[in-house]
Amino acid sequence: MTTVSGRVAGLTVEDLVVEYRSGDYVLRPVDHLDLSWEPGSLVLLLGPSGCGKTTLLSCLGGMLTPTSGSIRLGDTEVTGLSGAALNAYRRDRVGFVFQAFNLIPSLDALDNVMAPLRTARVPRAERRARATALLEQVGLGERLRHRPADLSGGQQQRVAIARALALDPPLILADEPTAHLDYIQVEETLKLIRSLASDERIVVVSTHDERMIPLADVVVEMVPKFLDDQSEPEQRTLTDGEVLFEQGSWGSL
Repeated sequence: MTTVSGRVAGLTVEDLVVEYRSGDYVLRPVDHLDLSWEPGSLVLLLGPSGCGKTTLLSCLGGMLTPTSGSIRLGDTEVTGLSGAALNAYRRDRVGFVFQAFNLIPSLDALDNVMAPLRTARVPRAERRARATALLEQVGLGERLRHRPADLSGGQQQRVAIARALALDPPLILADEPTAHLDYIQVEETLKLIRSLASDERIVVVSTHDERMIPLADVVVEMVPKFLDDQSEPEQRTLTDGEVLFEQGSWGSL
């Protein structure tokens, strides 16, 4: 894998295993997983609770060390990082969008978005301008000084997305981003998430919400693993005009 103009050339997962042990009991939510995605992709990890979606996101983001295997983002071997290098990867290369938003209640929208810029020691005037532009980009230009408690769920999620974009990371990870939103808010959030997958950015979303399927470039069906189950998650790359499922029916995944 190589980088182009300082940006990533792709995200690769090779023979990834995450295993937890409790006495004689072994739980393996990620079992010898191989995946590869190109920049510009919106990747959907689809499946029920407990199938390993969040575990995989945590590994991609450097928040969880896998039992074995490799994760590579461009020319960076993520699974080989530690200490300051791992912290720098989490801060500069990955943007996180959490299910529960994880905004700081005492800070307004602008200060929440400026928080990662402050951590990266971006000059005050520059970080203010950057945060303002991002909030305008997500349609919250008139809510800069509103605190999370004064914003709707959809608005809070948009602040969280703007914060994830603060340092212009090449990888965005979103964990169940529509879980706490009503129908109208979901539609707005889906369009925004789709727009994040640019020519140089990969967006990986974990969800059980099948409404996101038509927007995805790649759908990875993840299913709970049992001791005698040796099957691999199925990965589908969607082509223009392809119908994965019809409204009111179950998909074929």
